[in-house]
Amino acid sequence: MKPLTIIGIAGILFLSVFSVSAQRKVSEMTLVYDYTAGNSKPSSGGENATHTVYIKGSKSRSEIAASNFSSTVIFDASTNFGVILKEVSGQKLLIRMDPENWKERNGRYDGVIYKPTGETREIAGYKCLKAVAQTRWGATISVFYTRDIIPENKEYDPQFHNLDGLPLEYELTNGDFKIKYRVSRISLNPVPASKFDIPKSGYREMNYEESKKLKSDTAG
Repeated sequence: MKPLTIIGIAGILFLSVFSVSAQRKVSEMTLVYDYTAGNSKPSSGGENATHTVYIKGSKSRSEIAASNFSSTVIFDASTNFGVILKEVSGQKLLIRMDPENWKERNGRYDGVIYKPTGETREIAGYKCLKAVAQTRWGATISVFYTRDIIPENKEYDPQFHNLDGLPLEYELTNGDFKIKYRVSRISLNPVPASKFDIPKSGYREMNYEESKKLKSDTAG
């Protein structure tokens, strides 16, 4: 029995090491998602856009580009300062956020805990697990995520701060309104540092409090 016990322990250790090694933590990556938003009724129209996420160390850039608007959020998790860049109807706005602003803006995701459903799916060649969460304001988030790639920066998207993996497809439902993202491209190549530069001209600048008087931004 003793040799079997030793073999059994060795096997458990091997499986543990294999499980950890199968996960790849990355500090830089680019994700491109197809984005759709609109009423869930078949007769209703919807908005189609492209959602691109750049991650480089503690910095992230999340941008949504559609035919009639674009919105970008640049955030540095090492300082908790961020910037929103918006272009709507020819108007270009730059909104600065300090740590308190960032916390307020993303407080709607506080307490979001994802519960596994047991459902799996392959997306972009990666095995994904499904999990579901409820927000404090009544919305449901369902997500298919992979554990094969895990970004070291967990602050790039506040709604997935507590998710144990990388979201490749997710949907936020609030009543009849749905927003859906599905990854179309994943790149693990280095991201240019210039992606996180803040424009010095060409934008009308305002603080976060002033921006709240405007229509809410749509970037994540």
